[in-house]
Amino acid sequence: MKFAFRPKLLECLPTYNRAQFGKDLASGITVGVLALPLAMAFAIASGCSPAAGIWTAIVAGLLTSLFGGSRVQIGGPTGAFIPIIYGIVAIHGFANLMGATMLAGVFLLAMGLARMGQLIRFIPVTVVIGFTNGIAVVIFLAQIKDFFGLQIDNLPAEFFGRIKTLAANAHSIDLPTLALASVCFVFLLSYNQLAQRFSLLRRAPGPLVVLIVGTLVSFLFNLPVETIGSRFNGIPQELPNFGLPDLSIHDFGKLISPAITIALLGAIESLLSARVADSQINDRHDPNQELIAQGLSNIAAPLFGGFAATGAIARTTTNVKTGGRTPIAGIIHALVLLGIVLIAAPLASYVPLATLSAIVMVVAVNMGEWHHFIELRRYSYNYRVILLATFFVTVVFDLTIAVELGMVLASLFFIYRMSELTRIERLPLTEEADEPAFLYPDGTMRVAAWQLFGSLFFGAVNKLEELLDPAAGHPEVVILDMARLIQLDTTGLEGLENLRDQLQKRGCTLLVCGLNSQPGSLLYRSGFIDHLGDENVCLDLTAALKRAYILLPNLMGGFEEDY
Repeated sequence: MKFAFRPKLLECLPTYNRAQFGKDLASGITVGVLALPLAMAFAIASGCSPAAGIWTAIVAGLLTSLFGGSRVQIGGPTGAFIPIIYGIVAIHGFANLMGATMLAGVFLLAMGLARMGQLIRFIPVTVVIGFTNGIAVVIFLAQIKDFFGLQIDNLPAEFFGRIKTLAANAHSIDLPTLALASVCFVFLLSYNQLAQRFSLLRRAPGPLVVLIVGTLVSFLFNLPVETIGSRFNGIPQELPNFGLPDLSIHDFGKLISPAITIALLGAIESLLSARVADSQINDRHDPNQELIAQGLSNIAAPLFGGFAATGAIARTTTNVKTGGRTPIAGIIHALVLLGIVLIAAPLASYVPLATLSAIVMVVAVNMGEWHHFIELRRYSYNYRVILLATFFVTVVFDLTIAVELGMVLASLFFIYRMSELTRIERLPLTEEADEPAFLYPDGTMRVAAWQLFGSLFFGAVNKLEELLDPAAGHPEVVILDMARLIQLDTTGLEGLENLRDQLQKRGCTLLVCGLNSQPGSLLYRSGFIDHLGDENVCLDLTAALKRAYILLPNLMGGFEEDY
């Protein structure tokens, strides 16, 4: 079936009505207001300007809703991207970050057009948990500088360098900054409990309340803390310059690896977010269409001075909880952000960085699935190794390496497990032992029957060697019962061909029976059956024994010569 470009918006419009617009309007305004502090906080934590974060949220949010494969997905900058973007900016600069983002967008677009959306679901949950928790730790560590007000000009992106720099500058803690950040952190962390006691808090998103209160406290008490205005000179109250980032063709070679990282994380997070939303609204998203939307978002965002974006789980969930059920809510969220920039941008200059760092730290705490660490002892050794290895490598080295390592470990453990499930057992021919034609003079069997279980693939093909072991006797007919063999790969086929040839050299005839569809199809297509002979392919074990009975008189007297 060919892939059809059909955004969810087109599916929703025919049945759209005024009642749903009212819900989408309220939800879009709520999510737009919530997205403002998060966009600024994520941008600053990533080493970018707050304006870059806001324009990323506007452009990516608009395109995700216009062209996405989910009814309720909200696109924009996310906390998961912070360590990735910070590292790219520190090493390559912001212009190259925009180039890497556009290249990642091309990769995502190609993945969607190639219908690779379903493949993302093949990533094991252990790998997802490992890198999600690892990213949460990296985000938390990255906020220590602004949370404590440390006097550090450039914080290294590399883990050990970052820890060393933080430790070396621990003496430069700024107490007003730490006090404001701590109060905001504790308040936001306990916001849900406070909202249950004070109904007024239920109507506003926690990050927005913290942003407003923290800014008012800093302004009214004239706290000596760093603000968006003091570090970034505020947010421009105008549309950004539209255009390609200033790059040369030589830059793209070094940006391929960062672009792959952005594309991989963007694909994983957006599809995870869409899948979570599906369970909340009883719908099913189109993963390929969603990847196309994310690709277009990441290509377009840098044209407006933005950077990497993906589906945001927290904002998408907020959209669902506040009544959003169509992409119109996401479009409204982007327009609300645009209106805030064009009308209220000067007020952002007073926002303290300590407040934003507290917001990001709470995001990091909430995004981690920490209970999995507590429950590790309940799971298998393989599960623990994959999760902890992915977590450790994400924190200490790099997300891409972590996912690659996690996938390799998961594949190796899977191969080992499948090879353990694959069995080749000898069938006892007790009734046939009374048949004189089946016996040698010494009473041993001239026919050996084996049954194959599971999958005969490259990880288990060595088990066929047991059939050639001298200890297995010197049969003149070997029967392979494949009734319980469900899968055969080309390495397994090669193993069967080698078995057939080795038995033939010994003057032994190989019979196969009980072929299932996939193994049978491969044996016929490869020419294995042509070489073996159609007469040596039997319906079941009984038919194979009858064939063996016919063959044995023709082989009488050959034993002494061959062995």
